[in-house]
Amino acid sequence: MTDATAKRTAPNGALIELEDIHLTLASAAGPVNILRGVNLKIGRGERVGVIGPSGSGKTTMLMVMAGLERPTAGRVHLAGQELGPLDEDALARLRRAHVGIVFQSFHLIPTMTALENAAVPLELAGREDALEAAAESLAAVGLARRTTHYPGQLSGGEQQRVALARAFVTRPAVLLADEPTGNLDGETGQAVMELLFGLQARHGTTLVLISHDREIVRQCERVVRMADGRLDGSLA
Repeated sequence: MTDATAKRTAPNGALIELEDIHLTLASAAGPVNILRGVNLKIGRGERVGVIGPSGSGKTTMLMVMAGLERPTAGRVHLAGQELGPLDEDALARLRRAHVGIVFQSFHLIPTMTALENAAVPLELAGREDALEAAAESLAAVGLARRTTHYPGQLSGGEQQRVALARAFVTRPAVLLADEPTGNLDGETGQAVMELLFGLQARHGTTLVLISHDREIVRQCERVVRMADGRLDGSLA
């Protein structure tokens, strides 16, 4: 993380801050309250785990943090910016500069090689060394010999490692991980998480990790629980 990135914090020093976040969606049966007054502050380099039952609002909260979902009410600060006033282009630029995201379902582009997938964020940013940096990022997750393979030629664990390489290739200040081992067997999932935690520690990245696996989230410095659209306090 550069010094410039490190200084881009919310006014109170948090890198991520959710302030009284509500999100209500319309439905045929009436309004559905997804988030109900969520408050959360996360500092630079912190490792925060989020647990809770399916449908409790965990993924929606992550999407709000990244500016991929706009709240109905409340304020979001990310890397020194309040997200509410930003248009979609500005939000995309902010994510590109500061945020990496890892999903349960890999989200690799099937017609691109592992190298090309890992290079996408840098190519969107106009980096001339995108492929060289992507090759280094793939080597860091043990895939130096798989750069020319397409997602369909890779195992699930290898695909998630490509997703990790892509997420870390920009050296983001924040990594948001939504059930990154959800589609993997236990042994493969453990190996992927060891890589993720190792990269997070090496780069000083702020990590927000959603997982149903309590053994995984116990490796975070702080664990919070979400239920019915609310955070009910720190568990660790």
